Amino acid sequence: MPKLAFIIGTRPDAIKLTPLVDSMKKDTSLETFLIATAQHRKMLDQVLSVFSLSPDYDFNIMIEDQDLFHISTHALAQLKKTYTSVSPDMVIVQGDTTTTFIAALAAFYLNIPVAHVEAGLRSFDMQNPYPEEMNRILTDRLSTLLFAPTEKARENLIREGFTENIYITGNTAIDALYYALNRLKKRDVHKNNKKQKTILVTCHRRENFGKPIREICFALREIVHKFDDVEIVYPVHPNPNVLTPVNETLKNIDRIKIIKPPSYFEFIDLMRKSYIVLTDSGGLQEEAPSLNKPVLVMRKVTERTEGIEAGTAIIVGTDKKKIVGTVSKLLTDKNLYNSMSGKKNPYGDGNASQRIHNYIRKYLNLSFEDIPEFTP
Repeated sequence: MPKLAFIIGTRPDAIKLTPLVDSMKKDTSLETFLIATAQHRKMLDQVLSVFSLSPDYDFNIMIEDQDLFHISTHALAQLKKTYTSVSPDMVIVQGDTTTTFIAALAAFYLNIPVAHVEAGLRSFDMQNPYPEEMNRILTDRLSTLLFAPTEKARENLIREGFTENIYITGNTAIDALYYALNRLKKRDVHKNNKKQKTILVTCHRRENFGKPIREICFALREIVHKFDDVEIVYPVHPNPNVLTPVNETLKNIDRIKIIKPPSYFEFIDLMRKSYIVLTDSGGLQEEAPSLNKPVLVMRKVTERTEGIEAGTAIIVGTDKKKIVGTVSKLLTDKNLYNSMSGKKNPYGDGNASQRIHNYIRKYLNLSFEDIPEFTP
């Protein structure tokens, strides 16, 4: 019986791989193992709890003020031991975290095939996002199966010389979102003031540490001063590089709610009740269009250009003037708002996990369904 090892380290890893892990665990012709590096301990545990998942192996590598050297060396050493013990026939990784790259590298050292979920994303800027752009490029180079979420991602891979085993699947984030929405049908987690428009904010990227995040905070403060009918909800990442400037700039400002990171289901409920999503996250760029929420991307560049081209998202960077100006337009121009919120999601249809499951079965010479590739 083929053995499959799924590797997760962060909250996004877990969210996006959970639908696929769930599908694979129900497949009696496969033996599935879940390995957690716990690169991010608390935020990973939130997702594991919500989806009732328990890792078969948990490295618990996170320490206070950890850096990329710590994550890389500790994960690599423990993955060698675990891969050697389990002897998986394939390692499955997702996205672009340091855990993702190191898991693929360890598999390569032991001649184990790697399947990369969310392959082919490119910002074409090695510093933005950092270190994710490097992680995803190197992970693709180490992978045997490349599961590209979109046609543009496949084009990126072909341009780099990849010629086989590339499949367009859609993004598993949308699978997880639909699962959460079904669970939330009979629940109302967050009570919001219907007279006010909620702007949901997330900002945690390494390249936004320092002056950029302070500029973002000044923009948020100006927005609530300018619009009496707006409230901002900001779930703040626990990293001191984020938490400290946010508290120094925004604490006790009327109609700005600084909250701890909510559970996945609570966050989806927040997003579906919001009016605008303002973020530097990659996952929210994918999820928000399914909820008809315009996305303003607080980055210099994005590897998720499909949303920019489709009109579901606008890059605003971290300049205070541009953030305030674009938010103001969305709040006052109903035609602009409707044009962004009414578009079809270009990132997925909720069937990515089923496609990936079948492509893996095909690679392992097991019976499989012939499911068409994802087209938006």
